[in-house]
Amino acid sequence: MLSDGETAPDFELPDQSGEPVALSDYEGRRVVLYFYPRADTPGCTTEACGFRDEWDAFEDCDVAVLGVSDDPVGDLADFADDYDLPFRLLSDEDGEVASQYDSYGEKNMFGNTFDGVFRNTYVIGPDGTVEAVYEGVDPEGHAEEILGDL
Repeated sequence: MLSDGETAPDFELPDQSGEPVALSDYEGRRVVLYFYPRADTPGCTTEACGFRDEWDAFEDCDVAVLGVSDDPVGDLADFADDYDLPFRLLSDEDGEVASQYDSYGEKNMFGNTFDGVFRNTYVIGPDGTVEAVYEGVDPEGHAEEILGDL
């Protein structure tokens, strides 16, 4: 995992509309960069809706929220529309960016082994350095936890 004080790796990924988004676009702002395994699954929906429900508080703090998964753009668009998500979801189909953030690798589920995204979150400061790391996140109450720490 990246540690507090390290420079967050810059990246560019398409969002749910297919528009490119770079971390450097948010220079001067704090960013919550959260990695989640799969759009429209129970845990990921709980986590995303938590950020949605606390959206006004994040905006009041001038904090951008970016969700990253290895889902294709079309799946992210459906997910954002279905749950009225006000923040950008980024498609990292090959897991390259998630790997840079130690959030992609081998997983086991129901006896099957596959590569996928781990549920981790980084708070990145206005200067581009990592301010906080949340590993193996519990999706329930995660947005509130971050707000409390901010």
